[in-house]
Amino acid sequence: MDKTHPRTQRTGPTRAIRATPIAFVKHIVDALRDGGVEPNNLLNAAQITPIELQIVEGMVTARQFEIFSELAMRALDDEALGWFERRLPWGSYGLLARAAITAPNLATAIRRWCQHHRLLTNAVVLALSSSPTDVSTDTAVVTVEAKAVHPNVREFCAVTLLRNLLGLSSWLIDSRIALQTVHFDFPRPAHASAYTVLFPCPVSFEAPKTALFFDASYLSLPIRRDASALQSMLQRALPLTVRHYRRDRRMVQQVRQFLSQDTRTQTSAVDVAAHLDVSPRSLFRQLKEEGESWQHLKHAAGMTRATQRLLASDAPIKRIAELSGFRNEKSFSRAFKSWAGVSPQAYRATHDLSHNQATRAPDSTSKKRTA
Repeated sequence: MDKTHPRTQRTGPTRAIRATPIAFVKHIVDALRDGGVEPNNLLNAAQITPIELQIVEGMVTARQFEIFSELAMRALDDEALGWFERRLPWGSYGLLARAAITAPNLATAIRRWCQHHRLLTNAVVLALSSSPTDVSTDTAVVTVEAKAVHPNVREFCAVTLLRNLLGLSSWLIDSRIALQTVHFDFPRPAHASAYTVLFPCPVSFEAPKTALFFDASYLSLPIRRDASALQSMLQRALPLTVRHYRRDRRMVQQVRQFLSQDTRTQTSAVDVAAHLDVSPRSLFRQLKEEGESWQHLKHAAGMTRATQRLLASDAPIKRIAELSGFRNEKSFSRAFKSWAGVSPQAYRATHDLSHNQATRAPDSTSKKRTA
């Protein structure tokens, strides 16, 4: 990736969470030594001590890992850190990002990224599927086949590639991508606890294949970045591989889905925010950014349920009003007419007439054919 040289001066003890496995640092140390580069100066620059390298289940901070891995990539001129059959010169993954940014939506961007990755190496194969045979068609799956990668670094390679693609994808659509689950085809490592940070979702090991699962609705989101933004991002691209977006651009869709499935008549914004793991303030802000409001969504959901009740039963309008959370029939009728353009009674009568006509039509046609 095209990035400036990181700051290397010591800044004193960090309070950041240590969540990157020291095992990944050791893989980079081995790659440096295999490439004839002494790692000590680079480790010092990232404030990683020799003692830390000896802790089997040790961790470093995201910032420490960013500094060390970038220095190593530059020293080796290899963004793959020795994983593949040949070096990937500095800027290789930046080229993949440039190819993806002109896509109309995330689905096309990810497919381009995966296809162009094959131009860099044959050691791994990445692919996107939005309708796999073994999961719901509403699920998108990114698979990684790394059979030609040495077993000692297969974990490091697979994790980095998935985090790289996930981070870039989130940046392209300016949205967090909520993961459903991640499967890895290697054994559970000693540092498996770090995966709760790297992939905040259920994680399984020793799976048939390495794959990342998320809601397919993200694939239709448009690309929100341009070439200028990409140039700026590439100056500090590594944080995308370990730091997660908080904003989810599908907020309107998620709220609609929750309200459509919730049978309570007095669902509050607090209830919805808790379900979506955001604060009510963030909920209101993100809905506004998407051109929607909580009150409008709640009102639309209530009217949709009222419409379904009107057509599904012969219950009096007063009863429909009560079930829909209105204080009386008058306020319900007023709200319904404002939403549907006709009163509840007229709406039911019109649709009952249409239904009766539709059910009689085949009979008359049948008689003509037999005449």
